[in-house]
Amino acid sequence: MTHELLSAGFGGQGVLLLGQLIAYAGLKEEKNVSWLPSYGPEMRGGTANCSVVVSTEEVGSPVVTSPDILVVMNRPSFEKYVDSVVPGGKMFVNSSLIDLKTDRTDIDVYYIPANQIADELGNLRVANMVMLGAVLEQTKIVAPETAIECLKASWGERRAHLIPINQEAMKKGAEASNK
Repeated sequence: MTHELLSAGFGGQGVLLLGQLIAYAGLKEEKNVSWLPSYGPEMRGGTANCSVVVSTEEVGSPVVTSPDILVVMNRPSFEKYVDSVVPGGKMFVNSSLIDLKTDRTDIDVYYIPANQIADELGNLRVANMVMLGAVLEQTKIVAPETAIECLKASWGERRAHLIPINQEAMKKGAEASNK
């Protein structure tokens, strides 16, 4: 089983971290993975995306051009990538910032108000974790618990105090994807 994910948005929205956590969790679950970041010349505010492949087989190419899972955090990413999702795929849209709807009927689309949920939790920076929760709930690409373990490992003690709000954001994202 192979999943190809593309996560896209503005720099600073955490789209690279979202992809990186899925890749690290895939490794921890002993799957074959690749993670390939790409960003514009500006770090914050520029474009950013990453390709993630998680597979039980060897990964042939780290570049994802036809994802079966698409996460879009802003309108330009929606417009650029909506048609790239393979039929039968899943698209996760940050409906707090994207007022567009797709007319595609051959994919499952989840409109998640990620920024709104993050704001309600008191920290806009966890919008990516809201989206991660939705993705993991609907795709089962990796276990949410494994993603949290990887977050704890990469952040260490210095940022351990941020783990609970990130866990809560993932939980709220999972809930929002089931509405």
